[in-house]
Amino acid sequence: MLGGYRIEGRRAADIAADVERAVGSGELEPGQLLPPMRELAVELGVNPNTVAAAYRTLRERGVIETAGRRGSRVRPKPATTGREHIRVEVPEGVREVSHGNPDPALLPSLAGAFTRAAELSDREPVMYGDDPVEPELARIARAALDADGVPAGPVAVASGSLDAIERVLAAHLKPGDTVAVEDPGWGSLLDLVPALGLRVTPVRVDDDGPHPDDVRAALESGARALIVTDRAQNPTGAVVSATRARALRSVLGDHPELLLIEDDHGHGIVDQPLHPLAGATRHWAFVRSAAKAYGPDLRLAVLTGDTVTLDRVRGRQRLGPGWVSRIIQRAVARLWADGAVDTPAVAAAYGRRRDALIAALADHGVTAYGRSGLNVWIPVPDETGAVSRLLHAGWAVAPGARFRMSAPPGIRITVSTLTADETGRLAEAIASACGRTPMRGYA
Repeated sequence: MLGGYRIEGRRAADIAADVERAVGSGELEPGQLLPPMRELAVELGVNPNTVAAAYRTLRERGVIETAGRRGSRVRPKPATTGREHIRVEVPEGVREVSHGNPDPALLPSLAGAFTRAAELSDREPVMYGDDPVEPELARIARAALDADGVPAGPVAVASGSLDAIERVLAAHLKPGDTVAVEDPGWGSLLDLVPALGLRVTPVRVDDDGPHPDDVRAALESGARALIVTDRAQNPTGAVVSATRARALRSVLGDHPELLLIEDDHGHGIVDQPLHPLAGATRHWAFVRSAAKAYGPDLRLAVLTGDTVTLDRVRGRQRLGPGWVSRIIQRAVARLWADGAVDTPAVAAAYGRRRDALIAALADHGVTAYGRSGLNVWIPVPDETGAVSRLLHAGWAVAPGARFRMSAPPGIRITVSTLTADETGRLAEAIASACGRTPMRGYA
């Protein structure tokens, strides 16, 4: 019995499903200790190996964690719930500034590119066994990566950044391994890592990217992988500067076997230069998504990396989806070749909206952050209260709990569709909701 809940099941799959359902419903709470495997086996009348298999499945799904002799317990943030449930329901008449989406008005038209891609596919249909990567897409992507100083490597295509990162992690790590991630950071990534059965260790972030001292501590404590956002960091807008990149490379140089993953989802919407870390370790991957600049529904990201990593990713992909639609790849290649996105203009538009909100908040004594990308991060003394008061005032913002582990409370504002007329009113509402208490530093 666990606080009144009795685990049931005779097969490993049934036991695991029962625990997962109880965690999802709240009958088993985060941090709750599970019975020792032998004790539960006796209670259920099954072989201890059956319970061991159930617990192993739950670990791999990110539902529980095991700490040696201290036993198994429900994870503090089990993957059955995820961070997507930490959101604000937006009533009618409330302005939504929490979504994280790009401005539809700044996205290019896809019609012409898909028409030409379809025409090409009519002439040259892709069949089983064909190259999974569109040659023209690979050529353009590789040229852009070369121009940005990303080391040479083969090119693969995945269904977005998260798909690429998941495939790279699975190519090298096993359940129980530790991954160092930015805190605050991308909520979907913070869900993905434990869902793969991996442990998460937080690394603080400032305007220039991850703190080198935190990265060093995480790696010295045994982290097997590090994930870094180069630009437009979500939620803070941080950009890895040249100085920070040198410092991080110095740290990584002492850990050559680390798996390094870089996420450059801001490509195409930022005017900040890229300072890649790729190549500082033996195994690395660099991921570049088309979502923010060309549209989330394209579900396409290109990635490069060392040969071993890319071979493993492509090999496993062949046994699953096989490839990302070559029609989509051909359309994206056409968009890139035609220069469908005016990057300086798009970056400037988002920059004006971020800067205007940050300046307006500063006028009210509120400190905010956002060097690049779509979002502004605002540390607040009382996150739940701020979100609630803003909702009452007519603004739906993203709770910081979606993006943080041990970082202090905050809220995220997506400025992509924020108008000049709205900026002042939003800043005033935030200042009122926060009690006009300035807070400095977001990690």
